[in-house]
Amino acid sequence: MTKILIVDDEEILVKGLKRSLESEGFETDAAYNGIQALEKSLNTHYDLMILDLMLPEVDGLEVCRRIRQVSQMPIIMVTAKGDDVEKIIGLELGADDYLAKPFNTRELLARIKAVLRRSSVTNSDNLLSRANARLKLNLSRRTVSVNHIEITTLTAKEFDMLLLLAKHPGKVYTREDLIRLVWGYDYTGEDRTVDVHIRRLRDKIEPDPSHPEFIQTKWGIGYFFQPENVR
Repeated sequence: MTKILIVDDEEILVKGLKRSLESEGFETDAAYNGIQALEKSLNTHYDLMILDLMLPEVDGLEVCRRIRQVSQMPIIMVTAKGDDVEKIIGLELGADDYLAKPFNTRELLARIKAVLRRSSVTNSDNLLSRANARLKLNLSRRTVSVNHIEITTLTAKEFDMLLLLAKHPGKVYTREDLIRLVWGYDYTGEDRTVDVHIRRLRDKIEPDPSHPEFIQTKWGIGYFFQPENVR
């Protein structure tokens, strides 16, 4: 059974979410501050975390940052703030999705299912090599190596975006294409989210992010993976 950790200091909200998620067949647990969230996530296996931004003890951004140092567990960040800056910071620290309060429970459920679907292996091939084997993606382990060095800091969404681009070298994807294919639902108004993830991907996998070797920009259109025979 899929186990979800709900992290929020509003007990009424947590109880409502637990009831809704459990009615959908999920197993749930709860933490009411940042310290509890870190202790539980580091000592118990969870398949996904719903993480509030404004938490006592340790805030959600710091919780997300610390978890990303040791785990690629999918994280959906929620907050009463509507500030785009906070949203972008959360995504840069490794959150897989972002939802502003108040939100519809059905929308949250849709996003949970989309994130879990993306984090599972859906391709029967085990290894994808690109750029003359300098970059390798292990699909069963969901890991990436560059020049035989494993990159351990990719989030689930970063991996999914890289896999999509790498499976179709030379094909240009617009920001709207990437939102639709990687996020898996209508995510209007979040073009910058794609740019944030591309920048983070380049920082992690490119030998020189300022002169990318793998992920290229088609100015005014979108992004593509460099074909094997072009450098």
